[in-house]
Amino acid sequence: MGKIKIAIAGVGNCASSLIQGIHYYRDRGPKDAIGLMHWKIGDYQPGDIEVVAAFDIDKRKVGKDLHTAIFAAPNCTKTFYPNLPSSGVIVRMGRILDGISDHMKEYDEKYIFSPSSDPEPDMQTVVRIIKESHAEILLNYMPVGSEEATRFYAECALEAGVAFINNMPVFIASDPLWAKRFEEKGLPLIGDDIKSQLGATITHRVLTDLFKKRGVKLDRTYQLNTGGNTDFLNMLNPKRLKSKRVSKTEAVQSVAAKRLADEDIHIGPSDYVPWQKDNKVCFIRMEGRIFGDIPMNIELRLSVEDSPNSGGVAIDAIRCTKLALDRKQKGVLVGPAAYFYKHPPKQYTDDEAYQLTDRFVKGVNEIS
Repeated sequence: MGKIKIAIAGVGNCASSLIQGIHYYRDRGPKDAIGLMHWKIGDYQPGDIEVVAAFDIDKRKVGKDLHTAIFAAPNCTKTFYPNLPSSGVIVRMGRILDGISDHMKEYDEKYIFSPSSDPEPDMQTVVRIIKESHAEILLNYMPVGSEEATRFYAECALEAGVAFINNMPVFIASDPLWAKRFEEKGLPLIGDDIKSQLGATITHRVLTDLFKKRGVKLDRTYQLNTGGNTDFLNMLNPKRLKSKRVSKTEAVQSVAAKRLADEDIHIGPSDYVPWQKDNKVCFIRMEGRIFGDIPMNIELRLSVEDSPNSGGVAIDAIRCTKLALDRKQKGVLVGPAAYFYKHPPKQYTDDEAYQLTDRFVKGVNEIS
């Protein structure tokens, strides 16, 4: 079937894990491919993905070979495939816009973005680079709160005529106006805000659904998260957190038997702990009532490397998007969006979303 050619906006920890994973699984077969939800989607394997263009703003990455840049500071995720050959892809300067929060300037350079002095490109330059690379799909990995930057790259995707995968909590796929624009252009779109393979949101959703199915009244719940990567440092600015909190909260509310009042649910990033690096620690508490109106509660602590936790989901989202391109499907891929993302255009239970995605992959009763 050939390669799936992608461009990436934002060469951070998530891009690092994704690229390492593409090469890691390229060396393996289905029998020892631990950590994937799907070995094949259509006829595409993980190793069929090829990054042909990349954009970033950090002086330690811009102008460098992509396979060198993914290991440069402030990236701090685990290295599980260190011996990458040269990619031949040079990281190009992207647009800064609102990609950096002012408060981050107060921290040591090793923890923050350090902007390149290269001139920022205009939209036509970015579009030209994407077109010349022959990319078919553009992945958005902008930091949380980068509303302007995310919209910039969504516009670039439309102008370049490529599909768009929005991994961040800025609402593109779930915004009817953006969804319509991609549909009118004949391009697939998927998002918003990627779920981890087994992270805080999916675990919280499963427990909430379990309460509902077992007849337990959920009275109140919280989810608190700490981490030490650039994303957690970026999210110390509460002004950048609005869409992230909406995305994570709605993901849980959508599977509850009854929506909780705002004061009874709190979900979101909580603090930045530098020594945790890319490790994310999540604390979930759920309080409810069982038979006889008797109170109960459950507390859970989850520790997981944050960026690899989304890598396998991104690999599946890319391959589903490529299937849509092959089939000439356009607009939001509703089933995969619901399965892979926290804030899709339409929420389904995880079981329903799994079934819809399975049917999409098989080409049965496709939803577009």
